[in-house]
Amino acid sequence: MAKNKSIFVCQECGYESLRWLGKCPNCNTWNSMVEEAKEEKSSSKLSTALDSVPRSITSIKSGEYERLDTGISELNRVLGGGVVKGSLTLISGAPGIGKSTLLLQTANNIANKYGKVLYVSGEESEEQIKMRGDRLNSLSENLYIISETNMEKIEEHIKNTNPIFVVIDSIQTLFKQSMTSAPGSVSQVRQNSNDIMRIGKTKNIPFFIVAHITKQGELAGPRVLEHMVDTVLSFEGERTEEFRILRTIKNRFGNTSEIGVFEMSQEGLRQISNPSAAFLEETGFQKEGSIVIGIIEGTRPILVEIQALVTETKAVIPRRTAVGVDSSRLSLILAVLEKKLKVYFYNCDVYVNVVGGLNIDGTFGDLGLALALLSSVKSKAISLERLIVVGEIGLTGEVRPITFCDRLINEAEKMGFKNAIIPFRNKGKIKNKNIDVIGVSSLVEAINKVF
Repeated sequence: MAKNKSIFVCQECGYESLRWLGKCPNCNTWNSMVEEAKEEKSSSKLSTALDSVPRSITSIKSGEYERLDTGISELNRVLGGGVVKGSLTLISGAPGIGKSTLLLQTANNIANKYGKVLYVSGEESEEQIKMRGDRLNSLSENLYIISETNMEKIEEHIKNTNPIFVVIDSIQTLFKQSMTSAPGSVSQVRQNSNDIMRIGKTKNIPFFIVAHITKQGELAGPRVLEHMVDTVLSFEGERTEEFRILRTIKNRFGNTSEIGVFEMSQEGLRQISNPSAAFLEETGFQKEGSIVIGIIEGTRPILVEIQALVTETKAVIPRRTAVGVDSSRLSLILAVLEKKLKVYFYNCDVYVNVVGGLNIDGTFGDLGLALALLSSVKSKAISLERLIVVGEIGLTGEVRPITFCDRLINEAEKMGFKNAIIPFRNKGKIKNKNIDVIGVSSLVEAINKVF
């Protein structure tokens, strides 16, 4: 006989307890334990019959995944070439960032090219989605819209419609009547995700699932949601800015370091095929505190402008503000400049910004950031015309080599740059370029070349 038991589940991490706790012992969150009914099934003897047997990895044939073209090359890039049939893709982002806009454009493109697409919305009415479709000119006859939150009814709609592609907006609004917990709770999200995965895998239908994020920018709900899906995408950017970055966090069918660049317009999201040109569109060269650096995102070289502002302060503790740059990396570079070059920042506020809203990972921009800081604190502009700077800075003040330097120089040459400062050990691999490449091995040498 089935026995009903009441348990308390943490809505942040999914920790379960037989009694209520004011503070979750797993994630240390206060007042997150919610009572839910759990059905405990009686144990039964497991069958010893095996439906499958282990096979040697050398005897298994590897095959190519069948993909659907989304009609948006930037989205195809981050997915690894398109949407894999039977896959589950989770997309998250801040409210108003453009998740629903991107998915409606994608659904319309797939509907025009392949057949029926079902767009399930638990947050908006069908009329609201139609209004967005009019604005985006996404009005395919094969695009079907339904406003529904009941998982059992959604599964019935999928059986009746038999779509090629399904969008769920969003997973936090779905519920199952057989469960007593509220929509968006850990139990509801976990169970509904299992049902979606079962439908997608058995019917070979790709699903796009929208997920909410917390105030800290992390995915809301249980962590198991990220483990269950095949791909996790993060839509980044500020609602007040025009550029949006679509980043891959997890991808079982492609690279996890690719990004897609979009621009928000009145007609929807417009893909940016040449991000370097977009980020450098209004860049003023040879300005105080401004340097153009090169970074690698996946397989794509991107040139961006990094700006630094150093001002004297009377405060006891100076301010350190970094937008688009890791704050710990900024502190490291400031320490190297103070120790090795005797340029002091202890009585100065330091502000660093990457133009365009791009977040820089890695060490590609170390040397450019150091030169921008020196240019601002000394009030001196860069002397070299149309300059790009790449390189990593070590704790001893040396300039260390970076990977894919030749790709960055090729991109700079296409963009019309005339000078480049790179690590000396990378210079030997740069040949036959219409750009003056200067190799440096230390910070002091780089300063002598620039100022």
